[in-house]
Amino acid sequence: MGTILFFQWSGIAWPVMAIMALAIVNGLLTSIALETFIMARQMALKLAFQTAIGMSLISMIAMEVAMNVVDVAVTGGAKLTLSVLPLMWIAGFLAPLPYNYWRLKALGKACH
Repeated sequence: MGTILFFQWSGIAWPVMAIMALAIVNGLLTSIALETFIMARQMALKLAFQTAIGMSLISMIAMEVAMNVVDVAVTGGAKLTLSVLPLMWIAGFLAPLPYNYWRLKALGKACH
């Protein structure tokens, strides 16, 4: 979301797909960094990073893509507004649920 806001306020005319790709990469990197930071209190930094990477990259990608698709579908482009945020959050929450449920039930593996 931060990437979208930067380009929206700065007036840089980038294609919507480029802004969405940047937002997705930014979301993934932020999530991995935050998870690594939190887990580094309980384990070695290298192990915390490896755990953060393996915690379900598929779920994170599904969440980021769903949120960006909702933004574009509702606003007509990468134009983040306060009114679209609740819809994006709902989509981001619901999108990875089937994969996470399958991972828990079929494989018996939790994300952490």
